[in-house]
Amino acid sequence: MQQNEWIYDWNVATPPPIPPGTRVLMNDETLRDGLQNPSVYDPSIEEKIEILHLMESLGIDAVNIGLPGAGTRAYAHTEALAREIATHRMKIKPNCAARTHENDIRPIVEISQTVGIAIEAATFLGCSPIRRLVEDWTVEHLERTTEKAVKFAVENGLPSMYVTEDTIRTDPDTVKRLYSTAIRNGASAIVLCDTVGHATPNGSFNLVKFVIDEVVKPSSEKIRIDWHGHNDRGLSIANSLAAVAAGAHQVHAAANALGERVGNTPMELMLVNLRLMGLIQQDLSRLKEYCEKVAKATHTMIPPNYPVVGHDAFRTATGVHAAALIKAFRKNDLALANAVYSGVPAHLFGLDQVIEIGPMSGKSNVLFWLEKHRIPADDTVVTRIFDAAKRSPRVLSDEEVLALCTEAARN
Repeated sequence: MQQNEWIYDWNVATPPPIPPGTRVLMNDETLRDGLQNPSVYDPSIEEKIEILHLMESLGIDAVNIGLPGAGTRAYAHTEALAREIATHRMKIKPNCAARTHENDIRPIVEISQTVGIAIEAATFLGCSPIRRLVEDWTVEHLERTTEKAVKFAVENGLPSMYVTEDTIRTDPDTVKRLYSTAIRNGASAIVLCDTVGHATPNGSFNLVKFVIDEVVKPSSEKIRIDWHGHNDRGLSIANSLAAVAAGAHQVHAAANALGERVGNTPMELMLVNLRLMGLIQQDLSRLKEYCEKVAKATHTMIPPNYPVVGHDAFRTATGVHAAALIKAFRKNDLALANAVYSGVPAHLFGLDQVIEIGPMSGKSNVLFWLEKHRIPADDTVVTRIFDAAKRSPRVLSDEEVLALCTEAARN
């Protein structure tokens, strides 16, 4: 039986908003915007290089390797990452963040020339009315700053990725004027930002469509459109998918949703959703390794109930759930077992369903555990474990279950 015969999918009952075959690019912000999270440690360069190679293994398209204008350490780490990409001829394409100042762009030029690879300059500038009010900026000043920064990057051989901060709260006229200025002066990519996590899916869709219709099409230039969203309202994945549906080509994200305040769009969950939507096909079996490596290197934690890569994502100790899962396993159908009580097939991401024993378990949990550990399931052993589980306030560890098996064998 094919999976589509035993699951009715309301998600595809009408044509999908993102057409099949749409190419969706991913830009990894873990090593730049992700490190602006106030709780993280800045990883060593050795750890960053390990993370870079994990990004490559996951087929991530591009990576922000730092803001080299921020200081000596930032410059050295950015150069080392660029050199690693060049030396190993990695497919992942590097970019660097920079304020729209020559002093920030010049270090990118130097690293690009020293290492011998193209590095996209992601020059960012605040533009929303509220930011202009605080900074006493005029739109004319922002236009002049944009023109000068983009020209400087392009004249020095850098591909220009022009970024406006807080685009989602910026008036249409300013959006049009600034991005048109950037494109006119040589920008080949533009980034629309939900810097403060204000957007809803409707908002991100509307903004992308506006920029395509009012800026990109009239320019007659081939421009890549990126979406960069934060997660303050918990809508970053939905907003990113809406941006793609509207015509965005690339989404910015960070491992474990690291970043300012509550963080960026989570890279791992974007990859999961794109894979389940059939929009990407690459091997994601190292996804959990990537997330765990980032968590360790930044001294942060992945919540146990975090989707897909959290410790509990594919664990169950509930009797009803476990019973159905066990029956599916008995049919020797991995896809069936991974779908009966999960919307995410564990095997697509190098993971397995796990059945454990706790106070909500039935005897089927115990029998399955014993079978898996090749321990005879006589009544004394099953009863001892089952009774202990019912008295416990939590799931029993493997060591505790093995000790109960030993006690039962002695009696």
